[in-house]
Amino acid sequence: MNKHEDIIRKIQERLSTLSKSERKVAEAILADPKTTIHSSIAKLAARAEVSEPTVNRFCRSLIGSGFPDFKVSLAQSLATGTPYVNLNVEPDDAPGAVTAKIFEAAKSNLTRAQEILPEALISRAVDVLAQARRIEFYGLGASGPVAKDAHHKFFRLNMPVVAYTDILVQRMAAAGTHPGDAVVVISYTGRTLPLIETARVAREAGASVIGITNPGSPLTEHCSIVLPIEETEDTDIYTPMSSRIVYLTLIDALATGVLLKRGPEFNAHLKKLKLSVQDTRLPKVEKK
Repeated sequence: MNKHEDIIRKIQERLSTLSKSERKVAEAILADPKTTIHSSIAKLAARAEVSEPTVNRFCRSLIGSGFPDFKVSLAQSLATGTPYVNLNVEPDDAPGAVTAKIFEAAKSNLTRAQEILPEALISRAVDVLAQARRIEFYGLGASGPVAKDAHHKFFRLNMPVVAYTDILVQRMAAAGTHPGDAVVVISYTGRTLPLIETARVAREAGASVIGITNPGSPLTEHCSIVLPIEETEDTDIYTPMSSRIVYLTLIDALATGVLLKRGPEFNAHLKKLKLSVQDTRLPKVEKK
């Protein structure tokens, strides 16, 4: 990434990893980036309620040089990048503003994920899943429903698939996996200890472990393949909102990839499943 390329997005992506004082600098900049461009380092430090060395340290961590170069990067980001909108939900936001921010954040996260997800890794993951003897999806907390959705998508593909959202069951299931099995561990932060341990157990048992998680997180150390989804939301108060859409979309892409591997003759199986639930629905009423 060029140091002048979309510095605002880079700040947003690093928010959750910053120290308390550097986060104050980041939030002051995001609250009013245009004012920051015309501020001295002393004024920004006062606005963020930190020291001037803290501001310089923050700038160097982002672009490798000090505040003057940072202001150039910020100005170029505002001039050539996507128009900046503060997507952080604030306590005094009206419902309409909250809705707009969450929708915009979802679109932004989807675009960003598409840009950074390596096609080669997705292809490898699809190959592993298509050839797996059995697939197990693990998720806890907000990632649990994503694992359940993955089960809902993959069980239609006529292969043994389960989803586990209980810590102890995950641990036992992981210990019972074998070479040829695929375990998909879904974790927004990649720092949830039970999931990290479960991934380690599954890997030691010989399963292929696919991690859908924050790149560089502790979980990735125990994964055969990592599909990186960068952590862009602060989950200290709210559970992941817009980023969950990214995880669900990636699951759809993996399931569709495996389906295509099955070939057009597999369509008869899908049609049979569709017909099996036809009697549970009321017929469509044509609009006049």
